[in-house]
Amino acid sequence: MIEIIEFEDKYKEDFRRLNLEWLEKYHLLEPHDQLVIDNPKSTIIDKGGYIFLAKLDNEMVGSAGLSKEHENEYELVKMAVAPAFRGKGISKLLMEKCLEKAKAVNAKKIMLYSNSQLQTAITLYRKYGFYHVPVINAPFVTADVKMELDLQQ
Repeated sequence: MIEIIEFEDKYKEDFRRLNLEWLEKYHLLEPHDQLVIDNPKSTIIDKGGYIFLAKLDNEMVGSAGLSKEHENEYELVKMAVAPAFRGKGISKLLMEKCLEKAKAVNAKKIMLYSNSQLQTAITLYRKYGFYHVPVINAPFVTADVKMELDLQQ
């Protein structure tokens, strides 16, 4: 059974491994990504954000985070599922945990940056109500998709 847990420093290498896999597979790894996956506590958690991991038995098989960008606004970051565990609903569990946390901290909006190669992820985001907006001031050169979800509706 999959359990969604909060990040602890002891899971830093799992978080790094999960995200490095897909970033490298799609040739999307950039310096900003490297900084975040090497330093999740200082770049996300210490700035008011959250990271969740999907745990199966004693193995970390997925991750997703919320990075605080502005007051009441978060960015969905570093959603990943290990290749052997894709298609089992893990990304949905991670998404639902992120949305639950965003609502609990009174977030008004969640945004995300992505790449058009990641059609499975983009489909998931649409399913949860995210909509496309113009890509402006993206922190990633490879970000050709930006989506937002208004939580005030």
